Amino acid sequence: MTASERSIAAAEAHSAHNYHPLPVVVAAADGAWVTDVEGRRYLDMLAGYSALNFGHGNRRLIDAAKAQLERVTLTSRAFHHDRFADFCTELAALCGKEMVLPMNTGAEAIETAVKTARKWGYQVKGVPDGQAKIVVAADNFHGRTTTIVSFSTDPDARADFGPYTPGFEIVPYGDLAALEAAVDEHTVAVLIEPIQGEAGVLVPPAGYLPGVRELTRERNVLFIADEIQSGLGRTGRTFACDHEDVVPDVYVLGKALGGGVVPVSAVVADRDVLGVYRPGEHGSTFGGNPLACAVALEVIDMLRGGEYQQRATELGEHLHRELAALAGGGAVREVRGRGLWAGVDIDPALGTGREVSERLMARGVLVKDTHGSTIRIAPPLVVSKEDLDWGLEQLRAVLASAGEDAQGSQGS
Repeated sequence: MTASERSIAAAEAHSAHNYHPLPVVVAAADGAWVTDVEGRRYLDMLAGYSALNFGHGNRRLIDAAKAQLERVTLTSRAFHHDRFADFCTELAALCGKEMVLPMNTGAEAIETAVKTARKWGYQVKGVPDGQAKIVVAADNFHGRTTTIVSFSTDPDARADFGPYTPGFEIVPYGDLAALEAAVDEHTVAVLIEPIQGEAGVLVPPAGYLPGVRELTRERNVLFIADEIQSGLGRTGRTFACDHEDVVPDVYVLGKALGGGVVPVSAVVADRDVLGVYRPGEHGSTFGGNPLACAVALEVIDMLRGGEYQQRATELGEHLHRELAALAGGGAVREVRGRGLWAGVDIDPALGTGREVSERLMARGVLVKDTHGSTIRIAPPLVVSKEDLDWGLEQLRAVLASAGEDAQGSQGS
């Protein structure tokens, strides 16, 4: 057995099978590239589902983490620490908001946003106790806790995890009329992804996000934008909502906020929303810890200059031009996305998304499939144009080879 095979066999034997990773065992990484235990290099075109927007081993982030590791890593929120105020102040400023509630993972932040909306609904809006409703979109992906899967439409995420948490109504994504019909006097929030990532990088119709903003403002309902994957530079703007000049009431952030170094998430809103909390009503031992704050502060500073947003814009335009050309050739059914983020629907006759991902891995490119024959492309924002083009060249080669195989099987 190879070193990779031994490692994979041990993982299969001793870990729960809640993931089905590609058979590659990463041992080192730098920028947009990773190296496996046998020394083979791969271009990372997934970037940890956007957690690695700034690349593997980003020097600024590693130096910030190392410096903080030598000082203090955790105090719990029982005490103040000297990085907390700066983190909250700077993140609030980046979002144009007043307050921050820090957590660790994206799912924790979504749970926090749900609790916040309900508490706001009871204390500020005056919804009768126990009757608060949150409207969400079909095909959403906000995490995998029991409350979050309660409003998932993905059978893999939801099945066998009931009983489910009530208080949610699901409407079609991108359908303003359905959303308007669902919002009533008991609705406290509308929770949506400005771009649905797990669903295949679905971009809503033009005007949808402004319509959500107008409707929620008119009905005195919170607009909660899950920018965990779409935020912090991925789409070419700091937030995906920025493309339509929309400012939600609540931002939910994660993934790239920790720079791929530590898990950092946050709910960011104005005082009239997050001010509903009192001591003891919500918390997290590691939320807002000194190490997390130090890394996140560096991330915020990196975003302030706009360099990464600009790279995502320019390289994203190139990426989508190249993918559009593939769509014109028949092997690709549809391409969606914005910035350095794309969902690519492969002709099912050429193989599943998993099969295409495995073929790409054999050629030194790492992507991830979702929902049948769709693959997602989301390289680190530091990827060079030359490396991006090389990765696209491998995709073209894989599709051509798959097409030849499909024709051969039909002929036989």
